[in-house]
Amino acid sequence: MKQAGVRQTAHEITVAAPAATVHRLIADVDNWPSTFPATVHVSHEEAPEGEQRLRVWDTAGAGGAVRTWRLRRIVQDADLRVNFELLATEAPVASMGGAWLVEPLDENSSRVRLFHEFRAEGEDPAVLDLIGERVGREAEAELAALKRNVEFAHGAEDVTFSFEDTVTIDGSAKDAYDFVNEAHLWSERLPHVATVRLTEDTPGVQTLEMDTRAKDGSVHTTKSHRVTFPHHKIAYQQVTLPALMTLHTGYWTFRDTDHGVTASSQHTVTLNTDNITRILGPDATVADARAYVHTALSTNSLATLNHAKTHAENRPETRSESHTETRAETLSGNQR
Repeated sequence: MKQAGVRQTAHEITVAAPAATVHRLIADVDNWPSTFPATVHVSHEEAPEGEQRLRVWDTAGAGGAVRTWRLRRIVQDADLRVNFELLATEAPVASMGGAWLVEPLDENSSRVRLFHEFRAEGEDPAVLDLIGERVGREAEAELAALKRNVEFAHGAEDVTFSFEDTVTIDGSAKDAYDFVNEAHLWSERLPHVATVRLTEDTPGVQTLEMDTRAKDGSVHTTKSHRVTFPHHKIAYQQVTLPALMTLHTGYWTFRDTDHGVTASSQHTVTLNTDNITRILGPDATVADARAYVHTALSTNSLATLNHAKTHAENRPETRSESHTETRAETLSGNQR
């Protein structure tokens, strides 16, 4: 018997990819920024055995601003099913949950069903209608994104790729992190950045827009949403993309090791194959585009990492700490 004030909806789409592949991309949240491009970042929180507790940052809400929400999930691999429940809701929504279910149609195609069950504060049918309209829009957008990106990635696996650049810093992770976090200073600190605009209306959630100079002197405008985790990680989703990319996500990480700080910049890219010959010439291939994009992104990220290295290694407190450590080691050596 249906509860008063509760409504259930179901949306579906057919995807030209094996069911197991589709389920894996839904179940593994590390894939979400590339599978669901409205997702900026997903992090795991402590959870009871057998379930997941996630915090999600995305731009699926009104106006494209970054919002954050918490999610409980139970992944059932054998059934190709993922059950979910929002851990907090905003009025007029009193509760929201549902499930993803993937059904094989044949070896290379599947049906994806997205179910929602929600309850409104009070029992006004008009409020349920409004909630249902919003749920429907977001469900259709998510299913369309899933279909587009899964089919594209499955059909042309070489157009999506990831890589990482790393430097070792003789300094503190905090100082290196601060350099990347303080992007509003990049036009003063980084030669390839012409102008920069950074907003952070919600602590830890940034929108970064900047004009960067290429080797040929041309200037390109980029815009990214960033989520910061002091002092060890900054995740981002680029939302204004150059012609050769349909996706660019990544993160900066800063990790203390026995040999100093390991600072890395990771990129995941999907190429825009429609523009390869227009940008790189009539004989250009996917491999050429991969190499071109990899080089361009690595050049900028390594420049930023090396400037962060210089910044961290030349901080007065870093020099003082290094001197103290050296002095302590000398004294210790004299006592052996």
